[in-house]
Formats: sequence, structure tokens, C-alpha cells
Amino acid sequence: MKAIIPVAGAGTKLRPHTYTQPKALIPLAGKSILGIIVDQLVEAGVNEFIFIIGYLGDKIQDFVKEKYPHLQTHFIQQNERLGIGHAISLTRNVVQDDEVIIVLGDSICEYDVRSVIKSEQSLLCVKRVDDPRDFGVAEINEEGLITRVVEKPQIPKSNMALVGIYRIRETTTLFECLENNLQQNITSYGEFNLTDAIECMITKGSQIRSYKVQNWFDCGKKETLLESNATLLRKMGQTISDDHQFENTIIVPPVSIAAGCDISNSIIGPNVAIGECVTISDSIIKDSIIGAFSDLKDIVLTQSLIGSDTEVRGESRSLNIGDNTEIDLGKR
Repeated sequence: MKAIIPVAGAGTKLRPHTYTQPKALIPLAGKSILGIIVDQLVEAGVNEFIFIIGYLGDKIQDFVKEKYPHLQTHFIQQNERLGIGHAISLTRNVVQDDEVIIVLGDSICEYDVRSVIKSEQSLLCVKRVDDPRDFGVAEINEEGLITRVVEKPQIPKSNMALVGIYRIRETTTLFECLENNLQQNITSYGEFNLTDAIECMITKGSQIRSYKVQNWFDCGKKETLLESNATLLRKMGQTISDDHQFENTIIVPPVSIAAGCDISNSIIGPNVAIGECVTISDSIIKDSIIGAFSDLKDIVLTQSLIGSDTEVRGESRSLNIGDNTEIDLGKR
């Protein structure tokens, strides 16, 4: 069993953060998006990984080699961003005839990973959504078999969205379908999609079963990333490294604070994830993600995403305010 993780995308919806850091390495609940995905698979027994890299791919390689030196890893470069289907097709020589689990590099879900890996049938993980038009959609019969998949249908016949986790047994058929789509220029929305290759597999007779995940955490935009961070912090629990200095500081759980942080005269939390070696003073921070090696002073932050190696300074004020007074210092 090999795991394929495509992480070649540019993460345009999370710019400016993704100008200098791959989306998969953005901190989330004390880890990173990619770290959470890899940890889930490793805990389920997977030890061979294929990473499809492109934009800022050297940072992905450095992260994986540093954090997971014991794993058997392959890095495949996708020089042209032609879609997930094209990305998966590049892994054919490494996969050969082995079974695979494909997890898109921003797909964090709660599910029984071992059960999915040990399934005797191919599985596509799905989750019911209110508006499926922005997703790949699976049409499912009464036996739980997937009868059709469509990429971003304008008139969906199902509200079961594909969450980006695919356990494939018939890899020979998958690569045949991918190759056919590439040769015939079969695309959806200008890209070679994995969804179209799965639909080809179904038409060729592959039986693919649906698997409903418990939770699906959206990491695609700032707002949903912060929501996912808060939810994961509540589920995974508070983590504060022993290597830190807190002076005259109040911590409101849940928070995640990495090693080497120096925090003084501040209120931190709830729902805050702070990377390593961050310095914070005279500040209030809640519902936010703060990247490593950042320096924050005299600032109030809420619903904020701060990149690594960032310096943020607020405005200090000295006030002498009498009774029965209302002051609004916000800018209009």
C-alpha cells in the first residue's frame, strides 16, 4: 500500500501566505495541514509515500525529510499545473501495480483510516454538503456503490461531495483511464481531473463503494482555515510546549503554543495556534494562527492569519479617562 499526496498547487485562495509557503505547510492546531494528513496515514500503518510537488516543492521536501526521516518517500515534480488527474498520472512508474490511497494535500477528515486502507473494495470518501456545486459529486445507489461521479455539476443529482480521499485497488485501470483522458484531452473546467478518471473506471466495470467521513475540515480559505483550527484545537486538546517563557500572561484554552515562545503581558486564546520561537508582548490574541518566528507587540488580533517571520506593531496609548465615559479607539 502506497500513499499518494498531491501538494503541487499554488494555494491562490490563501495568498499572500502562499507566496512564500506551500498551503500544505500552513500551521494548524499545533501541526501543519500536511503533518496531520501524514500522521493519520502513518498511524494506520502506511510507510511509503509519494509526494507530487511543484510550487515551493523544496520546502515540502525539507519538511518531510526533517519530520519523517524513517518513511520511504518519493518526490515527483509536476512542472505544469494541469490538474489532479495529470498529477496522479505522473506516479505510474512508482506505483506500478500496488494499491494506493490518494489524499489531496488539503483534505483533513475524521475517519477510520485503518478501515479504509483494509477495505476489499475501492472506496471514495464522501460527506453530505448543503451546496455541492463547487465539489466533485458522487451519485450512490441503495447498496452504497457509486454509480457516477461528476466534477462541479451545475445541477447536482446528489449532495454527497468527494472530500479528496480515494482508496484505489484497481490501479492498472486507474492509470489506463488517466492516460486515455490525457490522450483524448478529456477535461473538466480546463483541467485533467481525477473525478473524470474515476468515472471512466466505473464505466469500465470497477465497483467503487462510498465511505462517509465523520468530519471534513475545510482548509481552502482564510475563514474556513481558522474555523478548522478552532475545531481541531477543541478535538485534539490544548498543547503547550514546556520550552517557553510566559510573564504576566493569561492563557484561555484551547491553544497550541510551540517551543521557544516568549509571551509577556498578554492574553492568548481561545482558539489560537502559535508556531515556534514567537515573541508576543502587550497583546490580546484570539481565534488566530500565528506563524513561527513572528514578533507581535501592542496589538489586538482576532480572526487573523499571520505568516512566519512577521513583525507586527500596534499603537501604544496613554489614557486618563473619567467615570461614565465611552471611548471607541477603532478606526473608521
